[in-house]
Amino acid sequence: MKDKLTCYIIEDEHLAQEILEEYIRKVPFLELKGTFMSPLEAAAQLAADQPDLLFLDINMPDLDGLSYIPMLSPKPMIILTTAYDQYALKAYDLEVKDYLLKPFTFERFYRAVLRLYQEQNPRPVPAKQEEKAEAKLEQEHIFLKVGHRIQKVATRDILFVEGMKDYLRIHTRDEKIMTLLSFARLEELLPAQEFARVHRSFLVALNKIDHIEKNRIQIADQLIPISETYAEAFYRMLRGLQ
Repeated sequence: MKDKLTCYIIEDEHLAQEILEEYIRKVPFLELKGTFMSPLEAAAQLAADQPDLLFLDINMPDLDGLSYIPMLSPKPMIILTTAYDQYALKAYDLEVKDYLLKPFTFERFYRAVLRLYQEQNPRPVPAKQEEKAEAKLEQEHIFLKVGHRIQKVATRDILFVEGMKDYLRIHTRDEKIMTLLSFARLEELLPAQEFARVHRSFLVALNKIDHIEKNRIQIADQLIPISETYAEAFYRMLRGLQ
């Protein structure tokens, strides 16, 4: 049980430093131990203190954040803070806990640190919630209105879903199904741990992904883009499946 997560900031922009410091002061379970302008300045102190959490910028003059991460031993939990979204896949490979795109709000910051705090201080899940989760996991079919009929669709057959204005096109192993349904409603029907929204116009079945490269997903013969809006949550979800 950790009452507080000790943390450091490595950030070479003074304004960004001040914003992070202000956000940390607002959170009772965070304790800021120090702020540095570069990884080279911070190295000795981090090795000595072994903090729980590190807020790390990517683009810095002496040594960039992504190159610094493999040098950390022991490695704290890391939240990257950056103005660039193209490093999300690399961050996932480095097992970064979260990826905050500047300028980020306090609400977004708080969601990130609260999740890490709860990971360090897990609470028992009530029995009813466990039963509900198991029921969702075992869901094998959904029923969709297709034209004038109600069609049963096996969730295991769904490859991905494509938004088509007012309709959704559901790509399965054998057919493409058009249904007048919103993404929000479809996500309520599907098992949450098996499907992920990756773009305003696309939702994918995680177990049908062949590979991911340059923020694009290959499923069968289709390349599906991962948008900035959904990248952080998607890569975080993939880490949780490991």
